[in-house]
Amino acid sequence: MVSMNKSSYHSSTRSCQMEVCTVGGYEEVGKNMTAVKVGEDVVIFDAGFHLPSVIELQENEVFQQYTERKLRNAGAIPDDLILDKLGWRNKVKAIVIGHAHLDHIGAIPYISQRYPKATIMASPFTMAVIDSILEDDKMRVHNTKKVVQANSIHKISENMKVEFIHTTHSTIQCYFIALHTKEGIFFYGLDFKFDNYPTMGNPPNYKRMKELSKKGVKVLVADALYSGTEKKPGGEAIAKHLLQEAFSRAEGKNSALFITTFSSHIERLKNIVEFAQKTNRQIIFLGRSLNKYVNSAISVGQCPFANKIKLIKYRRQINSFLAKIERDRGRYLVVCTGHQAEKGSILDRIVKGETPFKFKPGDNLIFSSSVIPVQPNQMLRERLDKKLRNMGVKLQTNVHVHGHGSREDLRDLIELLKPKHVIPAHGSLEQETPFIELASEFGYKFGETSHLSSNGKLLKF
Repeated sequence: MVSMNKSSYHSSTRSCQMEVCTVGGYEEVGKNMTAVKVGEDVVIFDAGFHLPSVIELQENEVFQQYTERKLRNAGAIPDDLILDKLGWRNKVKAIVIGHAHLDHIGAIPYISQRYPKATIMASPFTMAVIDSILEDDKMRVHNTKKVVQANSIHKISENMKVEFIHTTHSTIQCYFIALHTKEGIFFYGLDFKFDNYPTMGNPPNYKRMKELSKKGVKVLVADALYSGTEKKPGGEAIAKHLLQEAFSRAEGKNSALFITTFSSHIERLKNIVEFAQKTNRQIIFLGRSLNKYVNSAISVGQCPFANKIKLIKYRRQINSFLAKIERDRGRYLVVCTGHQAEKGSILDRIVKGETPFKFKPGDNLIFSSSVIPVQPNQMLRERLDKKLRNMGVKLQTNVHVHGHGSREDLRDLIELLKPKHVIPAHGSLEQETPFIELASEFGYKFGETSHLSSNGKLLKF
């Protein structure tokens, strides 16, 4: 990594006109959305769900169909009405998306119509996921959609270009986004973990980040979820080793073998399939979410395990197959949804007795995931784990490395980019505050060059 005199990372500059509205994701995990205005042009970065609020909606049987109004009232989508108050709404030129997680793309079907002149820009995989969501929910967006490749630059107005820079996270085709303007570069660093030895795809594009630092990064918004953690989360090669160990500990030739992980984590699914093949069991993927993400990966040529699995989506087919698994438990390996104990997921339905399959003592279940660090998820998982243990299921939990950079990754990001101003995002105040402390190591001054923001706040640089 590059190094430099830390006191030189920021210097006084002339009065300028880059305005940043921290619309969502600055007081919680999720609901990510940021808008940047320079001159008369505005760009929106991400438009995501607040997943705990979505879970609460799912728990309420009254809400059978999402609408923009219901989601707004529940606090499940960003409160982008602030852009109306600022007079920015009709100036939005583009909605640019960093990656395919729902806390970054979930709100697009519900709010994109508010910005009819905005082009939606995303990677091939991310756009395929957006299209799949729209198709499943029988919705349409009328915006122009533009698929963009990693490490490409696109002109969006006379005064703005947007650049998509490859990085690593916990899904494929993840981008940092750099907005080039006459007032300098706005760098959007959500979400990332620096994995130098990924098991699928390339390492982050450090070379381009160093080049951008020389051009002048005015503002960095960074993923601060684990800014209080010194230990690096580890790369996917470590997760692969943990999976190998977990499979070796799964016992019982005639016992069921289930594994659950994030449906969007295509790299993890690839590694699961690699070890699953060694069990000589038929590999079955069950669940709507898995179907959505895996088929999206297949559609863009990013699913190397496609011919090694059987994908089952619809409830009647799932129940039929679960009946087969109940009769012949040792024949199948099941990858399924439900690691966050989501209502309606495969694990949730099995535990509630709503399927033909019943867990028995000695069955195996591997959680190749962590619990999203918000209270509703943690409570739901605690309940699920307790029920499973009471059934006699052999649980292996947290067979996982998460996809968010630690303090060390954030140090590297600051050293690479040398931004004049830094803003932590993607967390609560408690989760973002350590980033401000970290920034002080590099000479940033709170309130002057490092900034804690909140939802709906306007910052001017």
